Amino acid sequence: MSNGSHRRSRAESGRIARGVPLATALVLAVTLLVAPGSGAATRPLNAHGSAEQVYVIGLPTHERATLISPRGRVIRHKRADSLGGLLFLNVRPGKGYRVRDASGGESRLLTVHSNAAKPWDPKIYDQSIPDNGYSYVTTRDGTKLAIDVHPPTSPAGEPGLPAGVPVPSGPDFQPPYPTLIEYSGYGYANPAGPQNGIAALANLMGFAVVDVNMRGTGCSGGAFNFFEPLQNLDAYDVIEAIAHQPWVLDHKVGMLGISYGAISQLFAAQLDPPALEAIAPLSTIDATATTLYPGGILNTGFAVAWAKQRQYDALPAGPHSGQAWAYQRIQAGDKTCKANQVLHGEATNLMAEIRANRYYRPAVADPLDPVTFVHKIKVPVFMACQWEDEETGGHCAELVQHFTGTRQKWFTFTNGAHIDSLDPYTYDRWYDFLELFVAHKAPMVNAAITHAAAPAVFHSAFGTPSSDPITLPPDPIQTIPTYSAALAAFEKTPQVTVLFDNGAGKSPAGTSTPGDPYPAFVAHFSSLPVPGTVAHRWYLGSNGRLAGGPPVRRGVNWYTSNARALPLTDYRGNTGSGGLWGNASQWTWNWKQNPTGTAVSYVSAPLGADTTVVGAGAVDLWVRSSTPNVDLQATVSEVRPGGMETFVQNGWIRASERALSSGTDNMFKQRSTLLDPIPSFRRSAARPMPAGRFVKVVIPLYYEGHVYRAGSRIRVTIAAPNGTQPVWSFGQTVPSGTARVSIAFSRTMPSALVLPVVPHVAVPTSLPACPSLRNEPCRPYRAIVNR
Repeated sequence: MSNGSHRRSRAESGRIARGVPLATALVLAVTLLVAPGSGAATRPLNAHGSAEQVYVIGLPTHERATLISPRGRVIRHKRADSLGGLLFLNVRPGKGYRVRDASGGESRLLTVHSNAAKPWDPKIYDQSIPDNGYSYVTTRDGTKLAIDVHPPTSPAGEPGLPAGVPVPSGPDFQPPYPTLIEYSGYGYANPAGPQNGIAALANLMGFAVVDVNMRGTGCSGGAFNFFEPLQNLDAYDVIEAIAHQPWVLDHKVGMLGISYGAISQLFAAQLDPPALEAIAPLSTIDATATTLYPGGILNTGFAVAWAKQRQYDALPAGPHSGQAWAYQRIQAGDKTCKANQVLHGEATNLMAEIRANRYYRPAVADPLDPVTFVHKIKVPVFMACQWEDEETGGHCAELVQHFTGTRQKWFTFTNGAHIDSLDPYTYDRWYDFLELFVAHKAPMVNAAITHAAAPAVFHSAFGTPSSDPITLPPDPIQTIPTYSAALAAFEKTPQVTVLFDNGAGKSPAGTSTPGDPYPAFVAHFSSLPVPGTVAHRWYLGSNGRLAGGPPVRRGVNWYTSNARALPLTDYRGNTGSGGLWGNASQWTWNWKQNPTGTAVSYVSAPLGADTTVVGAGAVDLWVRSSTPNVDLQATVSEVRPGGMETFVQNGWIRASERALSSGTDNMFKQRSTLLDPIPSFRRSAARPMPAGRFVKVVIPLYYEGHVYRAGSRIRVTIAAPNGTQPVWSFGQTVPSGTARVSIAFSRTMPSALVLPVVPHVAVPTSLPACPSLRNEPCRPYRAIVNR
């Protein structure tokens, strides 16, 4: 996930069908005319036109080939890779292209298509696909994608399901099946069970699930590129081809997935495939930059590591590269899988793209940022995200106001980790949505098996101790016997649901175990931003105070910015199932206080009433730096009456990118506001810090949904990045050494914390136990004496 980073190299960004200068073209034409002609008659090249691409397979290793325009002009030369494949990118749509090799051999005439969703030949959807097991589906450009079909009576990963999980059977689980598609660059088509998949959960709900490996991954053909238009056209083709099968209910499908499999749904749904009924993305992103470049600072802890893994997995399958399951299939004799590796060597260099696109470039970033295109989605949507998601990040909520293409949309947000989009409350709602909008049946019908399987499913996914069974709460929708009545009841629910104090709630049995994924209470809102939200300011002042008004006297505090002053992360050990994803007894937090002199901190007076905050926010600072550039991290926390401190949220900014967008021409396509400041992030707007004087720098905060209880104090800490996230970290900060950073506050330089306070929210529960809140670590509070 990136700041528009996963695009093809901009070395090929110019539309390559423009030809070459006339003199060069004449020289090349003469060269081609005098070349031996025998090869052209003996060996036609295996070349194919695609969506603004041309691919060639079957060439000798490293042989040079030439793309010829419809007018006979030489467009580009390129050498095949070690497997004899090559890919020409950014080719203008048109008819009559040819590819010629070094010996004069030529391809047939090729048609290069646009990236428009309309199928080139609808007959491709007539292909026959078995209703169970591993096979391939052919896309519009002839590429074969590996798929694995799991009917409900043969769940994904069986017999690897957790012990005690009942396998669906009986007349309610026979074809034609309500069908869902899970589409990702992970190893989803692996017959042993999908990587990071939730297909088995949908199987238990009564759905058939089709797991699909994206182009260029595993046993799928083609070359991998992160969410390129062709990859999205593949999703369109898979949806339509699967929907044509006789075993698919009503010849319509939905989509499901978490993380990568969630993001891909947004890209597919924007194309409006006729057979797509609904999508249910869990733990997704709003824009690549908010995960890859938070505040313009490269996220080396997660995003870079994630990109490197995707690069490795997209390599041709071998004993030490690519996806291991694909190599195993090749060794077992899968000739299609073996042939499909030919173009894997043409995958985009993701690390080069990350380096090339650290600034916002609309032409590159916008097609990769869901926030710019979710308004095109017309089908019903159920989306769930976490404010403190340690992988995709807590900015997903930005999407809500951009889903303007459908009225059937529901969003659930909670504090928690990446897995918490599958917490019991959300799981219930997710199940209801899929049953109503894809299966078209009352959720009551299959609720029993879903509830029966829940303890084993949650034990497997969250890794909570077997002595701590996690069960689904009662769901009123699942008590309604008829489809029409259940649908009407679901559609009346508000669009936005916030689960507060996730980890501090009671189980359906009334027990309370700190960290179990139950919210203390739930609130519903009509939209986000929540109507009536107030931008509340707390002003930085002397003696480390946050006050209700700007200080009368001017003051300055300073700290030594040092990105190595704290550990890179605030967590030790396992950040997945049975560790960070488990309950409080399994957590190993390492959230340390800043060493003296490496941060400044400001704390409010005790709050007179519960203060509910839902949304984004900002820290407005007047900053002076001893270096031309410096990275800033803001940490917002709650200092509790008993002397403990709970983490709430972070924000980041690279000071050189402090310029805020002046209009809507930014990554979010909306105006910057006090509560949602949007930096320009354009290269042209970047400016060094002025020497020797203060300048305003706004740190945008990521979203939060938190109740600061009466008697608690709100704290904001400013320091160099690192030390406050369990996975995210920043290994390439500026400066590379240290800097002296000064923060000023006065009536003319009103540095302040700005939070979105939502009045009149009923808070029925008291201060949660510490620790108990999921992905919100708790530690003893220690004051920082500002210098």
